[in-house]
Amino acid sequence: MALGGYTSDLVVGDVLGPLEYTLSPFVVREYTHAVEIHHPCFQGTEGQVMPPTLIHLDKLRLYNHACPKGAGSSARIHYEYDAEVFAPVHVGDRLSVRGEVTERYEKKGRDYVVMTIELKRVETGELLVRYVDRVILAYKPGGGDGDRKSEEAV
Repeated sequence: MALGGYTSDLVVGDVLGPLEYTLSPFVVREYTHAVEIHHPCFQGTEGQVMPPTLIHLDKLRLYNHACPKGAGSSARIHYEYDAEVFAPVHVGDRLSVRGEVTERYEKKGRDYVVMTIELKRVETGELLVRYVDRVILAYKPGGGDGDRKSEEAV
């Protein structure tokens, strides 16, 4: 397990969290303002819900908690993600977020890490969002030319 160090040290099987927090109206308003999502359900004073892309903040929350030393020797590049939203997340909800590293591999000289994150409502245990995030941790010029999976991922 690589927890407590750098994001670049994460290996398959590492579990980040769970962490609990309450979704605040301030976070929803500021985030949606920053990404120019202007709709009363996000920026209004009542009935606010979390925009689906706000789940990215939960990934950062997990990284900050589990990998306090930061990214490591290389910058982390957000490559792609897939989010499934099963139910609305309301401002004021008490939430639990947990991530697990499910893959780590090298492809064409780039190190990739895949993490699956689940966001649940604490009160009921209901799964609200499942988020699969793929990041590039490093690039090695002249690196591999195939799809070699690391030993941790095999």
